[in-house]
Amino acid sequence: MDQDVQKRRPVVWIGVSAALFAVLIAVAAVPGALAQGSQGGSEQALGLFEQVYRFIERNYVDEVDPDVLIEGALEGMFEALDDPHSAYLDTEEMRGLTDTTSGEFGGVGMFISKPIEGSVDQRYIEVVSPIEDTPAYRAGLRAGDRIKAVEGQSTADLSVDGVVDLLRGEPGSEVKITILRGADMEFPVSLERAIIEVPTVKWDMIDDDIGFLRVIQFTPYTDDRVKEAIEDFKANNYRAMIIDLRSNPGGLLDGVVDVADLFFDGGLIVETRGRVAGENQRFTARRGQIVDDRKEIVVLIDGGSASAAEILAAAIKDRDRGTLIGSTTYGKGSVQQVRSVGAGGFRLTMSRYYTPSGTNIDEIGVEPDIVVEEPELSEEQEDSYARLREEQQIATFVEEQDGEPTDSEIDAFISELRTEGISLSDRWLRRLIRIEANRVMNRTEVYDLEYDLVLQRAVEYLEE
Repeated sequence: MDQDVQKRRPVVWIGVSAALFAVLIAVAAVPGALAQGSQGGSEQALGLFEQVYRFIERNYVDEVDPDVLIEGALEGMFEALDDPHSAYLDTEEMRGLTDTTSGEFGGVGMFISKPIEGSVDQRYIEVVSPIEDTPAYRAGLRAGDRIKAVEGQSTADLSVDGVVDLLRGEPGSEVKITILRGADMEFPVSLERAIIEVPTVKWDMIDDDIGFLRVIQFTPYTDDRVKEAIEDFKANNYRAMIIDLRSNPGGLLDGVVDVADLFFDGGLIVETRGRVAGENQRFTARRGQIVDDRKEIVVLIDGGSASAAEILAAAIKDRDRGTLIGSTTYGKGSVQQVRSVGAGGFRLTMSRYYTPSGTNIDEIGVEPDIVVEEPELSEEQEDSYARLREEQQIATFVEEQDGEPTDSEIDAFISELRTEGISLSDRWLRRLIRIEANRVMNRTEVYDLEYDLVLQRAVEYLEE
């Protein structure tokens, strides 16, 4: 088996563990390497394993499938690493991973991961970020939400891959999930599975002279799309740029290096370090800069900015190329590779990456230069939000207005909610109404300057 593994070409995996495995991946060769100095111990351990395996196979009270024993041992070996990003993948999981590399698959569209230390609740799988323009995104799910149940089945004892299996399915079919938000807010969400095609970049102008660039995920095509955006900004005589990396779960390492290359005239972007010599690499800008150093840059980040998104944010911060505004990023500073073994396979953390200042941000994240966060909801406001979701009041209101409620109708609706004891602020309610109206009318806003506090602060900063 070991020789068979060494012959195969691995897949570089730097995004967070993802529902639907929507992270694009790249093929890279891994040099064969054997651990030095522990050969004798390894041989003894393998000998012990074989003895136990043979004894169970011959003496267990019931007949047992050898494949089941081996799969169980492989799963246990990866669990023993205590690394949420390393895991054994059975035949079905590998098939699902292979399906997603084609770019189309049936699912709900969100990246998920085991909760990191310090999370509100360690039992349930956590939403890193919904994928834009997908059922999860349109339903209002957001970074930090926990998935308590899928179709009534608790996820407390499930792995990330187990939750992925429950969420995947035939496009057009419905899946019901239970979401936990904040300290104790709980509400049900029904999602209709769809063909998921992950977008990569969106852009527009703000106030005629600020280029707004939203990078949704890093793929082999992201740098081409960013180039198109920058050329459009140049045609509009932009003076500054806002790069929005919020809820960006990462993607391809080469993809983020290629994008960073557009902003730097040489120099270090990121460094990877591992036990195997081939994993120790320095990625530098290749003098492909097309954004003038005199152009002011602001980068928006939050807890959903992960992996490759953190690489770009850290490079811009460490090299004083721009200003970071928002909240601390997710904190994933490791690199995985995916390899096949027989019909199954595994993903394994092979290295960690370091920012230009030599920092590894794993479970720490990248801190903003200017902190701007959405105000935390009080317990009363959380109850109000849960009521709105459970009773579908906003969805009903928007549908009754054919998806286009007027200002006076919105004012009257909010007044009615106040009489019912709904304590959410006007800004919260109006934003929820707009999100629902966009969902009903199948509209996608590139940015929301009216209700987005972080974006408002970025524009103010640039105007200052």
